[in-house]
Amino acid sequence: MNQVRSKLLKYLANLPAGDKMIRARTVDEYVSLIRDAIYEVDEMRASLEFDEDSMSAYALFIDDLENSLKQLYQQMLDGSYCWRTGDLAYMEVIRNLDDKVMPIRALLTRINETHKNGLETE
Repeated sequence: MNQVRSKLLKYLANLPAGDKMIRARTVDEYVSLIRDAIYEVDEMRASLEFDEDSMSAYALFIDDLENSLKQLYQQMLDGSYCWRTGDLAYMEVIRNLDDKVMPIRALLTRINETHKNGLETE
């Protein structure tokens, strides 16, 4: 599972800016993306706690990001989730961040695109 996530994150991070973001194709895939993002944010938090000086940029938004993702995940689990309600709350924060500051930006953007536009259909 870690190898798949790692490959996915690398693939998404290397997409040219003009390429269309591929949304999740199933609800299970969407939930999995959200879980992966929560895991990655936990890793960012651990890095922040370990090396506060070099990771200080995370401190400004990590709580809001984590809360937003956990709320989204809970809504998916309890059935209260609503598709297509505009950008997710965290997009305002991460939209203009450099990938070096927000290495999971592509994953978060993919989650947002799926939220805004629904599941990918061919």
